Amino acid sequence: MFLFASAQSSTTVNTGDIIFQLVSLVFLLAIPVGIILFVVILRRRNSRLKRVEEKVDKLLADKDNSKV
Repeated sequence: MFLFASAQSSTTVNTGDIIFQLVSLVFLLAIPVGIILFVVILRRRNSRLKRVEEKVDKLLADKDNSKV
């Protein structure tokens, strides 16, 4: 009787275990997604900075040409 009761209780699913498993899975998935987003944002920022620098250089060159 005791063996049957202990075997039966070990097959039950605890809600806390499920929540912990889901939180762990989300955390493990969040790490690579966060790294990828960080790299994408840095690349986008660098390309935007290059475009702004090119525009400023062009404006400065146009200003110097108009003085001469």
